[in-house]
Amino acid sequence: MSLLDIDERILELVDLVDLDVSPFDDKKAFDRQVDVGFVEGGCSNEYNVKELREFRKHCRILISVGACAINGGVPAMRNTIGLRECLEAVYLNGPSLEGAGMIPNDEDLPLLLDRVYPSHEIVKIDYFLPGCPPSGDAMWEGLKALLTGKAPTLPYLLCKYE
Repeated sequence: MSLLDIDERILELVDLVDLDVSPFDDKKAFDRQVDVGFVEGGCSNEYNVKELREFRKHCRILISVGACAINGGVPAMRNTIGLRECLEAVYLNGPSLEGAGMIPNDEDLPLLLDRVYPSHEIVKIDYFLPGCPPSGDAMWEGLKALLTGKAPTLPYLLCKYE
């Protein structure tokens, strides 16, 4: 959504880049290497880790976008208690549960990790765009820098949140 928040500048961007795997084209798998990839969200299960590692393999530059990717964000609040305690609180002892609940244990569900990991603890991340979510202006400045062969550096006011 932050990328869409660059507003009319997206028309300029479309002339400068080719999108590969993105929500804009609904393409799910890479068929080539790409110059820049953006990753959002932390890793809370084995599937997230597998997908992030695969994504990293195809990106020359990988940018961690937003609080969840950078430090785990709100989902990482579960890191303050053990996984078993968390699952019991949600599925067995939750105040809105009636009767005997059970912790889901289906082989089709991805295995939860012991905690939520930020992206840089799983793969090498080249740059970080902070925010929850990052502003469209921050996205644009980062992209513009990369498109002109520079390292993204954001002015203080684009990273200042009140």
